[in-house]
Amino acid sequence: MSNRQEIRIPAIGDFEQVPVIEVLVAEGDVVEAEQSLITLESDKATMDVPAPGSGKLVELTVAEGDKVSEGDVIGVLEAGSEDEGAGARDQRSGDEVSEDGSAGIAEEAQTDPAAAPASAGRKPDSDSFDFDLVVLGSGPGGYTAAFRAADLGLKVALIERYSSLGGVCLNVGCIPSKALLHVGQVIDSAARMADHGVRFGEPDIDLDILRDYKNGVVGKLTKGLAGMASKRSVEVIQGTGCFVDPHRIEVEHDGEARTVSFARCIIAAGSRVIQIPGIPDDDARVMDSTGALELHDIPDRLLVIGGGIIGLEMACVYRALGARVTVVELLDQLMAGADADLVRPLHQHMKKLGVRFLLGTRVTGVEAGEQGLDAHFEGPQAPERDEFDRVLVSVGRRPNGDRIGADRAGLDVDERGFIAVDGQMRTHLEHIFAIGDIVGQPMLAHKASYEGKIAAEVAAGHKRAADARAIPSVAYTDPEVAWVGLTETQAKKEGLDYGVGKFPWAASGRALGMDRSEGFTKLIFDKKSGRLVGAGVVGVHAGDLIGELTLALEMGCDAADIGLTIHPHPTLSESVMMAAEVYEGTITDLYLGRK
Repeated sequence: MSNRQEIRIPAIGDFEQVPVIEVLVAEGDVVEAEQSLITLESDKATMDVPAPGSGKLVELTVAEGDKVSEGDVIGVLEAGSEDEGAGARDQRSGDEVSEDGSAGIAEEAQTDPAAAPASAGRKPDSDSFDFDLVVLGSGPGGYTAAFRAADLGLKVALIERYSSLGGVCLNVGCIPSKALLHVGQVIDSAARMADHGVRFGEPDIDLDILRDYKNGVVGKLTKGLAGMASKRSVEVIQGTGCFVDPHRIEVEHDGEARTVSFARCIIAAGSRVIQIPGIPDDDARVMDSTGALELHDIPDRLLVIGGGIIGLEMACVYRALGARVTVVELLDQLMAGADADLVRPLHQHMKKLGVRFLLGTRVTGVEAGEQGLDAHFEGPQAPERDEFDRVLVSVGRRPNGDRIGADRAGLDVDERGFIAVDGQMRTHLEHIFAIGDIVGQPMLAHKASYEGKIAAEVAAGHKRAADARAIPSVAYTDPEVAWVGLTETQAKKEGLDYGVGKFPWAASGRALGMDRSEGFTKLIFDKKSGRLVGAGVVGVHAGDLIGELTLALEMGCDAADIGLTIHPHPTLSESVMMAAEVYEGTITDLYLGRK
């Protein structure tokens, strides 16, 4: 015989009349205990209301846009038999989903690493070639590969088109952008303190000094790389390299060419920004991410085309420096690779600070005029046109596989510019390896470094293969967004029987003390194995927290492993522990009802 139970809003602090921003279920649905039913959002945080037990949702009394308070009834649950709840679960075979829910870096490997020929590990004969190993590209993957190979005794050359090592990431990407993001966060932090009795004057921004600071950060790192290359006797060759044949690369620089031969080669040639039609790229007011980092000026009106990580990071920088920023995104969500709930606090925070978002909107063209750039839009909430002083195009990157003369080496490059590799980062030519952006998504510096070390060790005769369970992603926006492993969206799509533990930073003493309680920490567990399969964090320093969760995923931790690990208090990192406690039902820093 079934029992009916009212579903009430649990304790939500001092908040009253909190808006319902999303309804996740419908009447008639069979739900499980702790399954999220609706999402609330106050001016401080978002919170999911869970089901108090398993059964059928026979009545739902709230809709999106309604406002609720603690104790309000939002529905009626009819508890049934265990079989009824089980019938709603996906009976997907365990063979279809890996233990951790992720495919790993070598998911698309074309060759089994164990099947590599015995000669692949033999140290090359330097007498037949100029170098044992040539690395094409000195980004994080390239210099890691070159340095590791040199440490293992190989004679190595490192080819780089820039005048300094580090590639796009260090020279015109990851590092300079993080320096400017830090400046923006300091400006915002100072302004925020006015609400707490500490007032500073308006920032006086000297772009020349600011640019020198950014360039100085880059210079310290590039000089360090040059010094390490010298100590390892890695020969650095400046110029643009293209294959001549399977064992030679021609390097051109300042009108002169040099051909180098190699026994082995690691391609780490990276990627380039994607251009879109209808944009006057020859106009100096149209920028890519590299141009935006030059800080030629601070425009009054900036249009950012693309709501991905790079576009949002640069939007944060220019908004903090004084620009009025509009972000246009073709999809209906920012940062499409992350769960919508993870991105929502960032979206709301940026809107509060004045950034305008046009989602589901296409830029159909930009016309250059004397007074500005006239942009035309198509979208449900977009104006027909608007005028801007600068436009930043940030719609993704394309691998450089089509720019290295790969065909002359006998390498296969697909129509998108990617080069296929096996689990040892080897192409179909046993002596040529490829790593980083050029071998596939995700295009991340830390993925390239990981792959570079593997390729170098295999080239030097060691038995290595890529077997990482997951690769973390981080948006260094304000607040930061970070995730690893399966997203909740992916888990649903794959039919995984999963559970979620989410800890709101509105209950974190450390976050409250920093006046940054808009974030949360979210853990996703495979109910069958009990192991962590994914995680996400949104909030200040989220990128610094995701490393622990990546390790937990790699180690196959379950909720008890994480929840019983003593974390220091008060810290943001203890939100990881508390999210695991939420999943287990042992949390004491929130009241979620007995479990």
